[in-house]
Amino acid sequence: MNTSATSITPARIARKIRGRATSDGAGVKLTRVIGGPELPELDPFLLLDEFGTDRAEDYIAGFPSHPHRGFETVTYMLDGRMRHKDNHGNEGLLTPGSVQWMTAGRGLVHSEMPEQESGRMRGFQLWVNLPARDKMTDPKYQEFAPEFIPVAAPAPGVEVKVIAGVVDAVVGPIVQPATDPLYLDISLQAGKSWEYRLPVGHNAFAYVFEGAVTVGEGEDARALDVQEMAVLGGGELLQLRAGQQPARLIVVAGRPLGEPVMRHGPFVMNTRQELMQAFVDFQEGCF
Repeated sequence: MNTSATSITPARIARKIRGRATSDGAGVKLTRVIGGPELPELDPFLLLDEFGTDRAEDYIAGFPSHPHRGFETVTYMLDGRMRHKDNHGNEGLLTPGSVQWMTAGRGLVHSEMPEQESGRMRGFQLWVNLPARDKMTDPKYQEFAPEFIPVAAPAPGVEVKVIAGVVDAVVGPIVQPATDPLYLDISLQAGKSWEYRLPVGHNAFAYVFEGAVTVGEGEDARALDVQEMAVLGGGELLQLRAGQQPARLIVVAGRPLGEPVMRHGPFVMNTRQELMQAFVDFQEGCF
C-alpha cells in the first residue's frame, strides 16, 4: 500500500550496517549483512548474504550438498544461473530475476551450483525463521521465473518488483502467514522519490546495492550508500529518494516471532535439545 498521508509517522534509519566479506559453501565469496557479529539476527530474519562478482573463481565451486532444518531460504538472482537440487526430488534453475523460496522444515539436503563458467553472478540469499509450531513441517520448494514476479510503477521514475507483499494492488507471489513477509526490489531514477507504508509491527530493513538513497525527509533524512543496510524504525512511512545517479535497493519486512533462537550452522531451532536432535537426525539419514 502506497501513501502520501502526513499523519503517519515517518520511518527513519535506526541503525546502519555495512556488510562484511566472508565465504560459504565451497569458498563462494559473499558480503554478509545479517548473521554476522554486528547484527546476528533481525527477527524473523536470520541471515542476509549478497553475492556479486565477475570472477568465476569466486563462485564456480558453488554450494555442494548441505542440510537445513527449521527455517526458510529465499534466493533472489539478479545475474547468472544457479541449479538447485534436493533430496526430496525438487530441481530448478534460477535465472536472472527469478526467486526460490524454500521451506526446509523438518529437514532436507540440497545443493546450489552455478550453471556457468564465466560472466557475472549476482544476487541475495535471505534466511527467514519459522515459528516453533512449523519447524518440523514437511519441506516445501517454490520457484518463480522472472515473468511471475509482478512489477509496479507507483510513481514517475519508480519501478518496484513485488516478490512478497503488495504495492498499489500489485501482489507478490510469496505468501507465508507466520511472518507475513514484504520483499521489494525498488529501482529509482536519479533524483526520483517514493513513499511507501510499511506493515504495522514488522521489523524492516533496506539494503542499497546500486547507487545511493536518502531515507526520510527534512532534518531526519539520512543517506544510505551502496552496500549499506538500514534497520528501519520510528514509524511506518518509508520515504526514499535517489541521489544524482539511479539507485536500486531491496526493502524487506517481516512479523517478528518473539521466540528463542538456538542455531548452529545450517540448523535453527528453539532449544539446545532440539538443535542436538537435528544433528543426530541428519547423521542417521532422517532428512
